[in-house]
Amino acid sequence: MIDKKIHLLIIDDDKRICLLLKKFLCREGYRVTVAYGSSQARQLLKSMSFDLLVCDVMMPDEDGISLTKFVTDSFTVPIILLTAKGDIGDRIKGLEAGSDDYISKPFEPQELLLRIQAILRRVPYDVEKGTINKIIKIGKLVYKMDRGELWHGSDIIRLTTTEIMLMKIFSKNPNVPIDRTKLVAELGRDRGQAQERAIDVQITRLRRKIEIDPKAPRYLQTIRSAGYMFVPD
Repeated sequence: MIDKKIHLLIIDDDKRICLLLKKFLCREGYRVTVAYGSSQARQLLKSMSFDLLVCDVMMPDEDGISLTKFVTDSFTVPIILLTAKGDIGDRIKGLEAGSDDYISKPFEPQELLLRIQAILRRVPYDVEKGTINKIIKIGKLVYKMDRGELWHGSDIIRLTTTEIMLMKIFSKNPNVPIDRTKLVAELGRDRGQAQERAIDVQITRLRRKIEIDPKAPRYLQTIRSAGYMFVPD
């Protein structure tokens, strides 16, 4: 059994799916709240704290991709999107919006559980006592390794959970090329070309936040045939 403090929000207009997932995940030791659509989810996010969201893409009031954009602009919480089988477009849009992973419907609850566990294992929670406050300079930005925070002067730049995890990986390996396969493994994702393309989408998002010119990256460089390399000041 896991720590019951881990709180999940399931968002889907299909009440049957919500209740089935809630029953299954509660049995696995999670605390689970359900929202039957984006409007209800927005209200719950204002009043409650969650460790991870599982959100359907196709919903009548507001789709999951739009909700993902709202969440990543306002909160730092990982999101798994539920997409129609084979709908690559929604998957890419979801990653661009800031989702951390996706799973195709129909799916086995056990598969969703494994995805949730993989993400939560890599989420940076409370800083351990005695951690050295290591500062990395990225132009006018400052990245605090111990807290997973990116700052521009006195303003914090909001990072998604996957962006925080990527910064953690790159910060531990400065000036060293890291290939896509290793990044996929470090993030706890399934192997394959689809996940490697998803890494490219996440890198593009991260570059928009740390680069002066994302199309000509100075700090997060593409190394041909080798992957990506983080080159801080």
